[in-house]
Parts: sequence; C-alpha cells; structure tokens
Amino acid sequence: MDQLGEEIESVLYIAREVMVYQVPPLSTSSGHKAADWNVESFLWKGRMRVLEIGERCELRLEDANSGELFAQVRYARPWTQVEPVLDSSRYFVLRVEGDGGKKATIGMGFLERGDAFDFQVALQSFARRSSTPNQSQDPSAPLKPSAPPKDYSLKEGQTFTIKLPGRETKKPSSNPGPTSEGGSSGGLFALPPPPPPGRKR
Repeated sequence: MDQLGEEIESVLYIAREVMVYQVPPLSTSSGHKAADWNVESFLWKGRMRVLEIGERCELRLEDANSGELFAQVRYARPWTQVEPVLDSSRYFVLRVEGDGGKKATIGMGFLERGDAFDFQVALQSFARRSSTPNQSQDPSAPLKPSAPPKDYSLKEGQTFTIKLPGRETKKPSSNPGPTSEGGSSGGLFALPPPPPPGRKR
C-alpha cells in the first residue's frame, strides 16, 4: 500500500497484459459487440491496475515496464464507466478520462476469461462496499435493525401456566381430610368429616 496524503492506496486487481481497441460508433441501441472491432489489431497493449484510493476506485492502464499512464478510468456510481460487450466475456468498453477532463470510449480485452472474471469480481466487491453505509463515517446515523425486536416480557396483570407431564397441580381443599383411597392426597374428591362422638345416625 502507498500512502497518498491522508488516503491509502490499495491494489484490488492487476492484469499483466490487456489490449486496447478503437471502438466504432454503436450500430444498435442494445450495446457494444467485440465482433464490430478489429480484435486482431489493437491500439495499445500493457498493464492494468484496479486501485482503491480512499473512497474512490480507479482503473489505470500503464506501460508494463515504465509505469507510464496511458489512460485512466474513475469507477463510481452509477457504475457505467465499465460495460461488458454483448458477445464475449473477455472484452469491455471503458469510458476513460484524459487531460483537461476530456473523455473518450475505448475497448479493452483480456487474453483469458479467468482474468476478465477476476476483474469483474474486483469491481463488484468495491461497488458492494461503497453501497453499504459505514457507521464509522457517520456516527450520528442510527443503526437500522433488519427487524424490530419482539417483546416477550409479561405485562402488568398477565399470567401464564406451564404444564409439566406428571406434575399436575392440585387445588388445596379448604377442609382437608382423608380421600376415597384412604390417603391424604391423590384422590379425586374429599370425604365429609366423621360425625361428632356420642351421636349415631
């Protein structure tokens, strides 16, 4: 990583060799096609680096030996600076920026499909991070939970009963006595108390 002032520059992806092509005007409104280019005759060949610098992303086309900058793309919302072609996974259309704010459209191609896939993954990862709010950047922003928490606490006056197998609760009797089974508990109902001594029925 290189430190540029207050910003940290990190390399997201490096392609050792890419080709740059002249892009003809669009023949249809659906998009560009590599078949419309002369892919056997490229304008330039060199290295491409995808850099994350602070909160922005840059694509730099550079000479592989000297590092001299050929073209640069500032990749930002709405992410239209890099466009895949319709008929190949190895070719892309880049909207580059030149000196004085001049802009142009060029074609870029990879030798291998795997390189093109890794390039797209690097851009998608940056776009995903940029689309996720960073709480540390704005401490005043409230956190938004995905769903409101449920309140399981009992309100005033609320009760609930838990029934455990084999532990059924018995209501205490106001006049406990022996049961129909001769015990002090476990019966279905209580017998009336015996008559007082000395009285027969």
